[in-house]
Formats: sequence, C-alpha cells, structure tokens
Amino acid sequence: MKKVFLAVIVLFGTWACVTFAPAPPAFYIEDLPSSVSTRLTLDQRIAVDEAWRDLREGRGDRARRQLVKLGEGNPAYAVGMGFASLAQADMEAAQANFLESLRRLPDLVLANIGLAQIYRSRGREDLEFAQYREILQREPGHPWAAPRMDKLRDELVAASLAEAKTSAAAGNRVEAKQALLKALSYAPDSAAASLELARISRQEKKAGEARLYYKTAVDARPEDKALLREYAEFLYETEELGQSLDQYEKLAELEPGDKAVAARIEELKNKLGVVELPSQYGLLAAQESLSREDLAALIAVKFKDFLNVPERQAPILVDISTSWAQKFIIKVASLGVMSVFDNHTFQPRRIINRADLADSVVLLMDFLKGRGAKFVPLLDIRRIQIADVMPDSYYFPSIARAVACQVMDLSPQRMFEPGKIVSGRDALKILDIVLGLAR
Repeated sequence: MKKVFLAVIVLFGTWACVTFAPAPPAFYIEDLPSSVSTRLTLDQRIAVDEAWRDLREGRGDRARRQLVKLGEGNPAYAVGMGFASLAQADMEAAQANFLESLRRLPDLVLANIGLAQIYRSRGREDLEFAQYREILQREPGHPWAAPRMDKLRDELVAASLAEAKTSAAAGNRVEAKQALLKALSYAPDSAAASLELARISRQEKKAGEARLYYKTAVDARPEDKALLREYAEFLYETEELGQSLDQYEKLAELEPGDKAVAARIEELKNKLGVVELPSQYGLLAAQESLSREDLAALIAVKFKDFLNVPERQAPILVDISTSWAQKFIIKVASLGVMSVFDNHTFQPRRIINRADLADSVVLLMDFLKGRGAKFVPLLDIRRIQIADVMPDSYYFPSIARAVACQVMDLSPQRMFEPGKIVSGRDALKILDIVLGLAR
C-alpha cells in the first residue's frame, strides 16, 4: 500500500513540474509600426513588447494588464486592447477598440488587420474586403493582406457573376445589373462583368453605357477576338464608324485571313473616305521641289472632302502606271483639277514652278466653286500689272486670278517669278489658303 502511495506522489510531482505551452492565438498580429513605437518611452516600449508577446501566446488577460500600465492615451493602448479582446473572443469589445484606434490613428494598418479578422469570423465578406483594400492602399503588397484580398476578390466576383446569371435567366434585368455592378466594385477591370453589362445596356438601347462597358472589357482582354468583333460591330451599328474601323483593324491583326473582317474594313474606309497614304506622302512638306505627281497627291488628300464625288470618265493617261501617286493623279485628272497634256501624258515627274502651280490652283478653285465655295477677287484683274509676266502669256489669266483672290502674291517689285521652283512648304501654304477660303 505504501508503494502505491509513493508512486502516486511521484507521478503527481512529475506532472506538476511539466510546463504546458499556451495554444497559439487564432488570429494574426504584427509589430507596431516604427511611426508609433518611436513615440514611446523606454518603459512603454518594454510594456508593449511584453503585451505583444502575451498576445502572440494567446494570453489576453496578461496582455491587458501590461496595456493598462500604458494608459488610455497611449497610441498602442486601443489597438492592443483590441487584440486582447480578440484573444478572449470578445468580438464586440475588440471591434470597438480597433475603431477607436483608427479614430485616433487613421493610418494604423494594424487596426485594419484586426477588423478584417473580426469581419471574417462573422461572415461579413464585404466588410472584410473593404479592410484589405484599406490596408493595401496604405501598404501596397502587404504580405498578409494581399493574398487574402486576391482570394476573397475572386470568390466575391464569382458569386456576383453567378447571381447575375441566375437573375438574367429569370428575366430580372435590374437584379442582374445590380449583381454585375457589385462584381465591378470588387474588380473594376473584370472583363466578364463589363461585357455582360455592355450587353444589357445594348438591349436597353443605352449606347453610351454599352460603349463604356465594352471598352472596359476590351481593355482587360485586348486579344479576345470574339469580344473585339462584338465591340467593333456594336460601334458599326451605332454609326461610330471611325472607332469601329479602329477595332476592326486590331481584329485584322489577330485574324489576318478573315475575309469578313477585311470586307468590313474596306466598307468602313469607303464610307469614311479614308485615304491610304504611301510613305512618300509624308516627305513632301520637306522637299525643296515638287513634281506634278507630288502636287496631285497634296491636292487629293488635302481636299478629299470636296473631291469625294463620283469621278467622271478618267482620261487616257499613258505615263502614270509606275507613279507612286497613280490613284491621286486619276482623281484630280478625272475631275479636271489638274490638266492633262494633248498627247495623253500627265508627266508625273515634271518639276513644277509658280506658273504651273497657279494654273492648277485656278482649276481647283473652279471645281470648288461648283461645289458651293465662293472666291471673291480682292483686286480688279483688269488693273493687275505683273512685271515679269506679259498679258499675252499663256499663264497670265491663271496668275492674274490667283493674285486677284490673294491666293498667290507678287513681290514689292510686282514680280511673280513664274519660273521659280515650288517647294513642298510653299505649295502647302498656298493650298491651305485655298482650303480656308473654300470653307
């Protein structure tokens, strides 16, 4: 009997000597930021370190005793008490303390961390998400908040999209839109939510809303060919032809062999009067001299809105097959805006001078007058005297009219300099004057 008694005593003593580690807390806590800790005295820092150690060990009561020593006015007090209450599963007190901490220190991420965990425990995913967002606005890439926010956002968006699908299937368009807008509140760049909202807005004949949602969806998924095609066709239907052309051209890059896309692009270009400009066109302004083919291109492009009329029967031209400006030459020649020589040549590479330019400018003005433009002579042609161009000269009538309308001018010595070579800059300046008067 004595042996049994002794054995019991030994076992009891052994058990009494065993140290049990406290269970780790069921919440996440991180150190106070330096912006707060550096404001504490040495004794206060020691008290905070001990309190935080107790919190990490799940000892809420011991942490609370350390925090009381700091006093309610201490910046660590309210947030520390929040985690102490969290350790004791007193969610109401914890929430009140974290909110009080944020009232005093709005940028204290640690309080947002505490609130996020409270809302998660209560199943308030919307409030939990808002806390993650607050944390990441202050500390982008926060290692604790960032992955949790990403995971929760995906869950919330998926749930909202499923809700929208159910509502749409039941014919409840209003609830479907609300669910989709909720998805966008969690993920503003959600292509799926934006696309469905675009389709609903399109059904409701709200073109402005539909355009906005389509653009958001396309920006999020720029290589989604089906989405790009749908957006391009929507723009075509709403007669936003320029934007539709832009989207179809992007689609053509992704689907280079799609004949339907190519046909739509050609149709849109014809409707818009889009001119495909050869690379040579961009060089004309800087050229010291211009040829007849260069001038034809400048006129055809600059006056395309006026020249967009059915072409007359094109004259026979035997020397333009190798010209880079062939289609421009045909346009201006068929409309009589530039002259053709008697031997059916256009002489595309012939360098033009001021007399040649005056001749073409007057032909252009005559054409524009037929389209409603008015060119009022500011000088009496009969009184115009030009020192270096005789009245019986072939070019005199054209030069006199160009001078009378102040499209081209004379020097102080009343010289026109008919043989002077025309540069790209000079030609553009004169054509701009004609265009301004025509408008």
